[in-house]
Amino acid sequence: MTDGTPASELTFENAIAQTQALLDQLEQQSLSDAELEAAIAQLVQTQNGARGFFVTYLPDDRAIADQPTPAVVSALQSAPDTVAELMVKNAAMASAMAIAHRRNQNEDLAQGSDRVRSRSLALIAKLQLPQIHEKAIALRESAVTGIGAYQTFLDRWGYDAEQRQVIAETMTMILSEA
Repeated sequence: MTDGTPASELTFENAIAQTQALLDQLEQQSLSDAELEAAIAQLVQTQNGARGFFVTYLPDDRAIADQPTPAVVSALQSAPDTVAELMVKNAAMASAMAIAHRRNQNEDLAQGSDRVRSRSLALIAKLQLPQIHEKAIALRESAVTGIGAYQTFLDRWGYDAEQRQVIAETMTMILSEA
């Protein structure tokens, strides 16, 4: 499945292209579980690869991401620190962006954000990574108090009080599943 690029040199754009190809092969049922798991595991070993995977997989219009297979879950568990960080941030960002899209009266984009949030939460529940719990606690703390490990992240995206509240609620949902 890979294009021959060493994992350490994988660009975000290449990871997006590789993930799109994976999803196409998955839809065509031309990929074994072992091949799928190996390809995703290779992608998520780097920050660029993991980011490219999630930015393509979570919002995909096909139902593939609605029921992550054991191969997908196992592959993601192979890089717990990177995956936990991105999963928590994806759930937070999708929650906040749904509010922004609804404020802009763009229900289609809001529903896309809702889908990413829902898929992120379902995947988080299946992953059962202790790192997700730790990062959700820290992100909730930053969203509630305005200080902490995720304050720079929240400030960078300019989330307001309502968005920070929904991020805190989303983190609480993650923690209640643990």
